[in-house]
Amino acid sequence: MKILAFGDVVGKPGRQVLKKHVVCLRRELAVDFVFANGENAAGGIGLTRETLDEILSCGVDAVTGGNHIWKHRELCCRMDSDARVLRPANYPDAPGRGYAVYTLADGREIALCNLQGLTYMEPLPCPFRTAFDWVRELDESGATRIRLIDFHAEATSEKKTLGLALDGKVSAVLGTHTHVQCADAQILPQGTAYLTDLGMCGVEVSSLGMDAALTLERFLSRRPVSFKAASGPPSLNGAFLDIDDESGLAREIRLIRLDTPDHIRARSDRQEMHSATA
Repeated sequence: MKILAFGDVVGKPGRQVLKKHVVCLRRELAVDFVFANGENAAGGIGLTRETLDEILSCGVDAVTGGNHIWKHRELCCRMDSDARVLRPANYPDAPGRGYAVYTLADGREIALCNLQGLTYMEPLPCPFRTAFDWVRELDESGATRIRLIDFHAEATSEKKTLGLALDGKVSAVLGTHTHVQCADAQILPQGTAYLTDLGMCGVEVSSLGMDAALTLERFLSRRPVSFKAASGPPSLNGAFLDIDDESGLAREIRLIRLDTPDHIRARSDRQEMHSATA
């Protein structure tokens, strides 16, 4: 099973860079399933029905969320009716679903779970216990061994701890939320692919995809500021995964980093696509 996962899609630039690359990447890499985190897709914060449909039309099969998924109330009914959009599973009594099993055209199945961390975030039910319960349910039902987690969390220690706790039990634990792609793509000792943060799909010459002048104003004044998505050339950040169909364990994880501005690329010692193999 070959999978593409993309980090937080920020505003219109993020949606545009998905439209530019995803279909071609699916074809070139023979990808079976694609998901992207869409909680910042509508103007840089939240997700609407219109922006959800735009992301899905780019060749994305499922859209995960996070703490901003609740910004536009119009999405709540859509979350109830459409399994292609997920919200964090550890939100209590919330609309929609936190995980789903998707059946591909060839009959193979893939399970995707969305979780939200606790450190420096909302005081939600424990994401670790939610993850353990999800894995136990899949084991008891005999459902697919191909299991992915989008862990939308602030603290790197929280993300890495979950990855190690689920090593060998899920196919991949992939972090989102901090909008900066990490350099620690790896396959853990028991076969789970891990990456602390997928990065973002958006304008890199910005403050995490948002207009830097407005975020500077917020830091200087300490008063509320209405943020907006930055303008400029966007970059695509994510990961490519190759998962063994039978065991559900990872054979490869490869960073995806495309359309990076020249002045940023010139200062990087690594290639646009860097792989870690089992």
